[in-house]
Amino acid sequence: MEENKVVVAETETAAPVAPKADAPQGQRRDNRRPARRGGPRERRERRDEYKEFEERVVFINRVSKTVKGGRRMKFTALVVVGDRKGKYGFAVGKAAEVPDAIKKAIEAAKKNLYQIHLVKGFTIAHEIIGKFGACNVLLKPAPDGTGIVAGGPVRAILELAGVQNVCSKVYGSRAPINIIRATNQGLNNLKNYKVMKKLRGKE
Repeated sequence: MEENKVVVAETETAAPVAPKADAPQGQRRDNRRPARRGGPRERRERRDEYKEFEERVVFINRVSKTVKGGRRMKFTALVVVGDRKGKYGFAVGKAAEVPDAIKKAIEAAKKNLYQIHLVKGFTIAHEIIGKFGACNVLLKPAPDGTGIVAGGPVRAILELAGVQNVCSKVYGSRAPINIIRATNQGLNNLKNYKVMKKLRGKE
């Protein structure tokens, strides 16, 4: 009986546990993020650096991935962008929905831009063959008023790059992405007058 009385006395005289005080503002509390100070958040306006760029969807394809539970269907979009002044870009985006795939491709294309030099008459400097895989694309300069004599993928990339007079022919693979890559390889290998003069050893 005496032991039980002692235990009761100890429990009655025990000091109550004080609640933890809140940490001062700006310091971490219980491994959480620092408290944000009051006031409205600042709104930062993002400038659209690619406002003048045009966008064109060249090809949309439906693809699937076979997994344990079945097939997962997605869409791929091939997009070309350009400002019609010598700058252009292209990319492929993939998503579960077509609009999301196009949006992804446009964002990627604007981050992967190329620059070409246009000569008088808004045409290319000389004839060239672009190659990629099994696809070859022939590009020939044309006089003013000819227009763009080219198929779908080649026409898209040449128009948005700013070329107005050119003739082209595709040999080999007809895959749209291969045609665009071959056209891009040809445009990147164009040489202007100063470069050709230096290659010939003329000052």
